[in-house]
Amino acid sequence: MTIDEETVDKIAHLARLELSDDEKQEMIGDMNKILGFMDKLNEIDTAGIEPLIYMTNEVNGFREDVVKQDITHEEALENAPKHDKDFFLVAKVIG
Repeated sequence: MTIDEETVDKIAHLARLELSDDEKQEMIGDMNKILGFMDKLNEIDTAGIEPLIYMTNEVNGFREDVVKQDITHEEALENAPKHDKDFFLVAKVIG
């Protein structure tokens, strides 16, 4: 299969793109290179090869949730621009 100007026009219309003549010719070349690469990939014998869903066999590779550094309430409020004894103070956003 090769890409021609008519195919590029259809694709450009569907994608709502306006291409100049130079851009169309460049697009034809690029799309034909992509299809050529896909033809090369289709030449590879993949019989007996299981398709990959994930790149690793690891299942649920989550780490343990461990507290590494604990700060006090006062330390948490220390660098806040505005705060009272217990809370951060922010501008009112809902009237």
